[in-house]
Amino acid sequence: WQCFRALCCKGPPPSQPEYDLVCIGLTGSGKTSLLSQLCSESPENIVSTTGFSIKAVPFQNAILNVKELGGTDNIRKYWSRYYQGSQGVIFVLDSASSEDDLETARNELHSALQHPQLCTLPFLILANHQDKPAARSIQEV
Repeated sequence: WQCFRALCCKGPPPSQPEYDLVCIGLTGSGKTSLLSQLCSESPENIVSTTGFSIKAVPFQNAILNVKELGGTDNIRKYWSRYYQGSQGVIFVLDSASSEDDLETARNELHSALQHPQLCTLPFLILANHQDKPAARSIQEV
C-alpha cells in the first residue's frame, strides 16, 4: 500500500515556467528560420509567415511561447493588437538588407520600443544574416 500510495499520490512533476514573447521584424528578416532552428525543425520548406504563428520553444529550465508576427506592410499595422500579455520582445532585422528596408526596420523598432505594452519589457534585437557578404556590422546597424 505504501508503494502504491507513493506512486499515485505524489502529484505531477513541477512544471517549467513559461514566458510569452512576441517576435517581430520585416518580411525576410529571418523570424521563421530563427524559431525553426530553436525548435530543432528542418530548415527546408520554410515559408514566410502570413498573419502570425505561435511556437513553444523548449529550454532546459523554461518554455518560451513565441508569437511570430508577419512582417509585410499590410500586417505590420496590426502588430500592436498582438502585444498584450507579452513578457519580452524579439526584434529580428536583416543586417544585409537595403538601406530603405533598414530604415523601415529602424522605424518599426522605435515604434515598438515606445509602445505602452512593450516599452518596459526586455528586448532582444537580433541582427540576422551576418553570414552574407553585404551584412553590416553591429555598429553600422
